[in-house]
Amino acid sequence: MIVRWSLVELPGVLAEVGIERPFLISSPRWQGLELPAAAGRLLEVPSERVEVPAEADGILAVGGGSAIDTGKYASAQSGKPVVHVPTTYSGAEWTTFYGIRSPDRIIRGSGGGAQPVAIVYDVDLTLGLPADVTAGTALNGLAHCAEALYVRGRTPEGDERALAGARLIAAALPQVLADPIDRDARLELLRGAAHAGHALGLAGLGLAHAMAQALGGTYGIPHGAMNALCLPPALEFNRAVVPQEVARFGEAVGGDAVERTRELALLGGFDRLSDFGVPEEDLPAVAEAAAQRGGNQANPRPATPAEILELLTRIW
Repeated sequence: MIVRWSLVELPGVLAEVGIERPFLISSPRWQGLELPAAAGRLLEVPSERVEVPAEADGILAVGGGSAIDTGKYASAQSGKPVVHVPTTYSGAEWTTFYGIRSPDRIIRGSGGGAQPVAIVYDVDLTLGLPADVTAGTALNGLAHCAEALYVRGRTPEGDERALAGARLIAAALPQVLADPIDRDARLELLRGAAHAGHALGLAGLGLAHAMAQALGGTYGIPHGAMNALCLPPALEFNRAVVPQEVARFGEAVGGDAVERTRELALLGGFDRLSDFGVPEEDLPAVAEAAAQRGGNQANPRPATPAEILELLTRIW
């Protein structure tokens, strides 16, 4: 994967991967950003309605996780390479799999087979992120770090990336929330998110993501917010199964793994599922859906629907 750290590098990156006529997919927020778009542009993000023009020789996706996932969907459907310019801390730019959401953010499907070839980060694109998006996507990245340390697909390189990402995110997120235009702190947070995304690409997802995906995809709730709430109980569950790995994560974030992630979630404004309008009577169905997801199946020990229901009830 080619990785560069300034938007001025984008034209050179596109040339390096052989893309001359990209089809641009971006959040409406970036409509005024000067970007190469020789073969059309899609501003409906997220979207399950993507048609890549025949004359496009690649995809350029700019934005948060929804834009990146839409770009990966377009890549998989067209067989064309995709270059990512992420503007949040989601880490989606490192994987070949994606979720398909309608504009109201309800999950409509998922898949794999995207062809990401390059990532261009630019800290200046993150300076205007609202606090809830900053905290949610950063905590999503932190969940990638935690899970990479114990899921069945873990690797030594994934562990290294996960620990580096966890340290950076846990240290930088409070600074960014206290001073959102602190460019140095934003850069540290973005570097942490890049490590976290790389760890995700190497190792895969676990229980926290299975729970977050089942919730967010059903109710159209931001994925980051759901990971912020689901990571602490998932860590508590996994501490009984892989205590050493969870302890390593705790050391990286500077405290008890469960307490520290809960503290960071509260700092970001994430407290209870009920705050997001999730009906309590729906929790058994959500737990059943989460139990079937790949993240739960890749957990050190997959949780049963009853166990997931207990975890969800704790945070409702």
